[in-house]
Amino acid sequence: MNSKKIILGTILSLAMLTSCSKDDNENSFVSDAKVNATIDGINEDVFKIIDDQFNEQANPVGSGKSTEVANPYLPSCATVNTIVTGSTWTRTVVFDNCTLQNGNVLDGTIIISGSTNFDTPSQTISYTFENFHHNNILIEGNRTVLRTIQSTEALSTPHPVANMDIDMTATFPNGNVYHRVGNRIREMIEGYQTIHVWIDNVFLVTGNWTTTFPQGTRTTTITTPLRVEMTCPHIVSGVLSIVRNDNTSTLDFGNGECDNEATFTSNGNTMTIILGN
Repeated sequence: MNSKKIILGTILSLAMLTSCSKDDNENSFVSDAKVNATIDGINEDVFKIIDDQFNEQANPVGSGKSTEVANPYLPSCATVNTIVTGSTWTRTVVFDNCTLQNGNVLDGTIIISGSTNFDTPSQTISYTFENFHHNNILIEGNRTVLRTIQSTEALSTPHPVANMDIDMTATFPNGNVYHRVGNRIREMIEGYQTIHVWIDNVFLVTGNWTTTFPQGTRTTTITTPLRVEMTCPHIVSGVLSIVRNDNTSTLDFGNGECDNEATFTSNGNTMTIILGN
C-alpha cells in the first residue's frame, strides 16, 4: 500500500511539473512575441521619422512642389538642424522626451542623410542614432534605407517603396539586450500624392529578420503583409511567423480594426495578447 502511494505521488508530482513546464514555456513564447512586437514598433517609428525628413528635404514647404497645407509629423518639441555639404544633405533630429502622435516617447538624436539629387530613380538614405531612447529603450546602430518609386504586385501605380536595412541593438530598462538584423520593406499604397500630409498615409510592410535574445535567436518572417495606417497607432492587420528552437508560432494582428490586440498561436494553443500602448 505504501509503495502504491509513493508511486501515485510520484506520478502526480511529475504531472504537475510537466504542466508547470508547459505553462512556463507558453509564457516564454508570449513574452518573446511581445518583445518582438515592441522592437517592430520601434522600427516603424524610426522609419516614419526617416521618411518624413526625406520628404521635407526633397519637397520643402513653399517650394511649389505641393499645394496642400503642411501637417508636420514631428511634435513641436523636436528640433531639426539641416546642413548641406556638397551633394549631401544631413538632418539632425533631436528629441527631448517628445511624445509622438501614437503615444510613444522619444529622447535623443537621429541623424539622417542623403543625396541632394532627388531626380534619380532611387535614393539611399543613411541613418544613425546618438543616445536615442524609444520609451526608455536605448537604440543603437546605423544603416540605410533604399527608397524607390515603382510598381508592385500590391499596387500597379508607381508609388514609394522603401527597403530598410536593419542592424540595431535595443537595450531594455531591465538590462536585457536584443540585436536585430534583416530588412523591412514598406510600400506607401495611399497618401503619396499629398506630400506634406502624413495622416492619410497607408503602408504595406513585408520582410524578415533575426533577433538575438539573451536566450537565443528568433527568426521572424511577415507571411501576410502588415497594414499600417497613420490614423491608427497600431498595426491593423497582417501575420508574422516566428521561429524559435524549431518551433513556429504566429502573431495575427487582426482584420483591420484599430486596436492593440493580436492573436498569438503556438503549439496548437491560441490566445489574445495585448501589445504596445
